[in-house]
Amino acid sequence: MPTYDYRCDRCENRFERVQKFSDSPVKTCPKCKGPVKRVVHATGIVFKGSGFYINDSRKAAGKSTESAPAPKVEAASKADLTSKSESPKPAAISEK
Repeated sequence: MPTYDYRCDRCENRFERVQKFSDSPVKTCPKCKGPVKRVVHATGIVFKGSGFYINDSRKAAGKSTESAPAPKVEAASKADLTSKSESPKPAAISEK
């Protein structure tokens, strides 16, 4: 069951009530019996899944669906590949 916040118009008293969705709202303040209004609070929102980031958004209607050309990648020579793939051997760990 949700908790609702109320504020009295006359004495500024704030209070909470746990009520069912089907219950009618509280109409009078428990302190001064004045009229009350339900207080509305901002809620937190968490977006999950794809489609919520700039790079995941859909294309605007009427615009071209062609993407920008991919950046050119230079081909590496065989000598560059062999020198990069060789990794130094880790130093031996001695136990004392």
